Amino acid sequence: MRISDDRYSRDRLRLDLALRFIHHEARTHTIRAWTGLTDDRIRKLYRTYLHEAGGTGVTRHRGKSPRQAAFFTRSLRMRRETAVFASVSSLFGLIDGITVQPKTAPAPTVARGALLCEAFEAYRALVGDSQISFEHAVYLVSALHAGDELRVAHCRDCGGVLVTDRLALRAPACNDCNGSRAATRAEPPPGGGPAR
Repeated sequence: MRISDDRYSRDRLRLDLALRFIHHEARTHTIRAWTGLTDDRIRKLYRTYLHEAGGTGVTRHRGKSPRQAAFFTRSLRMRRETAVFASVSSLFGLIDGITVQPKTAPAPTVARGALLCEAFEAYRALVGDSQISFEHAVYLVSALHAGDELRVAHCRDCGGVLVTDRLALRAPACNDCNGSRAATRAEPPPGGGPAR
């Protein structure tokens, strides 16, 4: 009796996680990797719970998942959103604060998948109209944990969390500190003379 109860509980957790991933518009292969469900089971879940339930507007994405680290550092807005997601992921225990050496990311599990959903939902609540999709979030957690392309760092001025290129030579500064430093340089010196 207890063995079947445990198996039922495990299956229920995997199905619940698959539904959360579907609601976050994850690709089938991502759902399979984190839940262990077959592609056919995932498609049936999608049809049964989303299409027959009156259509919820969830888009099914096909093809490869995003895998470009440059996506997260391409603009000021993306760097800010990436820093927010990294902070939230760190709070949920998905990544280390600062990765010193590259290491293998932990295997996807149902428990880590649930934490990933919680972190993504908290991030979306903080940012609102975010540019980081769930698939991007999955890649970012993996990339930050591995630390071979991107790393979690702290601003040299204020100590805020940010995400930088692993090979950056200078100590990083956040967007706000860079902006205030640029504004300070642009101010005329006292006495009204030209800035040098």
